[in-house]
Amino acid sequence: MSQPATVTIEPAILYFGTPVVLISTINEDGSSNLAPMSSAFWLGWRCILGLDASSKTTENLIRTGQCVLNLPSVNEVGAVDRIARTTGSDPIPDAKQMRGYATEKRKWEASGLTQIASETVAPPRALECPVQLEAVLAAQNGFMADDPVWKVGIHVFEVRIQRVHVHPSLLMEGHDNRIDPDRWNPLIMSFQKFYGLAPGQVHPSTLGKIEEATYRSPDVDRARVL
Repeated sequence: MSQPATVTIEPAILYFGTPVVLISTINEDGSSNLAPMSSAFWLGWRCILGLDASSKTTENLIRTGQCVLNLPSVNEVGAVDRIARTTGSDPIPDAKQMRGYATEKRKWEASGLTQIASETVAPPRALECPVQLEAVLAAQNGFMADDPVWKVGIHVFEVRIQRVHVHPSLLMEGHDNRIDPDRWNPLIMSFQKFYGLAPGQVHPSTLGKIEEATYRSPDVDRARVL
């Protein structure tokens, strides 16, 4: 059987699809900033975030060391889109000004989402988001160190999760600490456009037969004492 032909291309971005995250942080005046992003992935109770160095979220995270990662479902797409091209920074950073961003200090009001208090960090959680992860900064890493311009334009953060809050409707039947993937429909960003997941698995998973508890990290017990 012959293999399908390919062509060599040079797309400007390689955003093949990742979940959207709404990050809440605390501003200098004590108010809260809320910003959507999608350059994130999880390992155990840690998350890696790739953020624009000039963003208000980056500034707040470095200063305070705290954030909440609110994960919207497809139902919250309108709220995400309403603040997608806004920034808490004033003046607007050059790169964002070029892309048509506007300064918005009242992100929560603009999004229509509701702030609720967190348990272990100062930034609030977004009530409507089905998953809300309280986190603290664990490490800050370099990015594109081999490029003189981009190496200062992007920051990569490792954050440690301290609380996991979920809507009860996401829980797997008969389990107190497992999320049912058939009930979770994350908002996905792929090449700057919004998508959801098709219902049901496309194929049985061999990895899915592994007991989830075998992946438990020491961070879970560490978070319990807070």
